[in-house]
Amino acid sequence: MSEQQPELRWAPMEPKPKRTGRVWLIIGLVVAALAVIGALLFFLLPRSDAPETGANGTPSPSTSASPAPTTTPDLPSTPATTPPAPADPTLDAFRAQVGGWLTDAPRGLDLIASVGSDDALQVVDTLEQDARRLSDAQPPASIDTKWREGVDAYAQRLTELRSAILAETKTAGAVDAARSAVQSLQGIVGL
Repeated sequence: MSEQQPELRWAPMEPKPKRTGRVWLIIGLVVAALAVIGALLFFLLPRSDAPETGANGTPSPSTSASPAPTTTPDLPSTPATTPPAPADPTLDAFRAQVGGWLTDAPRGLDLIASVGSDDALQVVDTLEQDARRLSDAQPPASIDTKWREGVDAYAQRLTELRSAILAETKTAGAVDAARSAVQSLQGIVGL
C-alpha cells in the first residue's frame, strides 16, 4: 500500500521585521545620556572665577606693569581687612540677572498644579533652588529692602507648598500664594 506524502513546495521566506524604532531609541538614549553628562559637567566643574593657585595651594602672584608701592619706615602700613563694597548694579542689569528665574517660576507652579505629588516635589525643589539664587543676587540699593522681604515671602510660600504636597492636601491655595509672591517680585524689578 502506498502512503501519500504531502507535496512540498518551496516558498520565499518572509522578510524580517524592520527594527528602526530600536535604532532610534538607542540613539535617543545615547544623546540623552550625553546631554545629562554635559549638564553635570557644566554645573559641577569649578569655574575660573577664583585666582589661579600655585602648586602649594596658595594664590600665585600676578604680574603687574606698575611698580610696587614703597613704604617709608616712618609710617606703618596696615593691610586692608575688608574687601571693597560691590558696585551697586543698575535695575536693568539686575532685572536681566533674575528675570529667567522669575519668568520660569509661574510655569513651574502651573506644572505643580497638574502633576502627581512625586513630580510636584521635584518641581518645588527646583523652585526652592531658584529662590536661593534670587536671595543671593545683589539688588540695587533702591529696591534692596523690598526685594529681600519679597524673596523671603516667596521662599516661605514654597515651604508651605512643600508641606501641602507632603500632607497630600489640596495645593491650590498654596500654589496661588506662591504665584502671588512671584508676581510681587516681578513687580519690584519691573517684569
